[in-house]
Amino acid sequence: MAATREVQCCIAGGGPAGLMLGLLLARAGVKVLVLEKHADFLRDFRGDTIHPSTLEVMHELGYLEALLKLPHQKVYRLSAQFGDERVPFVDFKGVVARCPFIALMPQWDFLNFLTSEACRYPGFELLMQAEATGLITSNGQVAGVAATSSEGLLEIRCQLVVGADGRGSILRAKSELKVEDLGAPIDALWFRLPRRPTDTSETQARFDRGRLFVMLNRGDYWQVAYVISKGSFEAIKRDGIDSFRTKLASLLPFEAERASEVASLDDLKLLTVQVNRLTTWYKPGLLFIGDAAHAMSPVGGVGINLAVQDAVAAANILAMPLLQNSVSETELAAVQKRRWFPTRATQAMQVLVQNRVIAPALAGQKDDGPLRPPWVFRLFQRFPYLRRIPARMVGLGVRPEHVAPFIREARG
Repeated sequence: MAATREVQCCIAGGGPAGLMLGLLLARAGVKVLVLEKHADFLRDFRGDTIHPSTLEVMHELGYLEALLKLPHQKVYRLSAQFGDERVPFVDFKGVVARCPFIALMPQWDFLNFLTSEACRYPGFELLMQAEATGLITSNGQVAGVAATSSEGLLEIRCQLVVGADGRGSILRAKSELKVEDLGAPIDALWFRLPRRPTDTSETQARFDRGRLFVMLNRGDYWQVAYVISKGSFEAIKRDGIDSFRTKLASLLPFEAERASEVASLDDLKLLTVQVNRLTTWYKPGLLFIGDAAHAMSPVGGVGINLAVQDAVAAANILAMPLLQNSVSETELAAVQKRRWFPTRATQAMQVLVQNRVIAPALAGQKDDGPLRPPWVFRLFQRFPYLRRIPARMVGLGVRPEHVAPFIREARG
């Protein structure tokens, strides 16, 4: 027999979207349960970028000062190298924001911080090692979640189920809602390289014929994304680690010998890139947010921030109906309507960069001659004030959300 629980809202997934929504709802007085399938948040190569829009949300909640006491690196500018030519193209200092920078912070630190703040509210509960496996329906609408936990089977009855369980969402598959695939011509291999005191501190990307990689400064090491054509990892494995090290060495901005720090192909973590979205994010009693509603490309590193923005919009719209036990399909539709344009605009930008910048660079051959910056990057180089445009798009996004006053003012 499954144990039974009752709450007002059950959230599947303890990532940025799920925990932020859980925090905001609990702060508003809603009884909420978050299910997280892992025993902790310690996983390498998750998104670690906290953008100005998210930092503004943290300020509105009174958490910014404490958050920024955690270890992090501030990124004020971004540049890209095409062949031997370096082009600055983003300057966050031109963005009108309380924090005109990206904070690079391990996602587990950010999630633990959200959890510690949420646990101050009596209505919040996080259940670790608990995975949502199915939907419970009653009278034609979703009425809860079936889950497995470390203590056995569990049934959670609630007014609203929120699927925030990522791009591989089990609940999304169970819902049978339609997914629109926008396509992604790339995958990424993530790994670490040691960082030395003489290295630059600048986050950077390098485009070369047939190759592209990005380095993120993580303090004592570099977090590296080696971007490859979709499905080409099998060929890399066939060629072996020595071939990979040779290609990597030619791209490094420091001594080539450091490529040998990649000991084996087991050090490479494959990210299969997806860009897709649900055409409808909800049905009665059920809502999807974050990657479960719209899987984002790593272009711009905006996935966490879109997820947080979804959570803020959902809390603003749904907290009062949840407190009044009257969540309607109209209100669920209002969440999608609020976040639909920002999602479409951001994904359109990502697809444009994938198809017009990244894919052509990866398709090129060395004998095609040196790779030159695309014309738009040459404009950023010639007219520095234009760098504010991608900074605004990446840093704040399209129509950033703000916490509703009734949630902002609640102090627990």
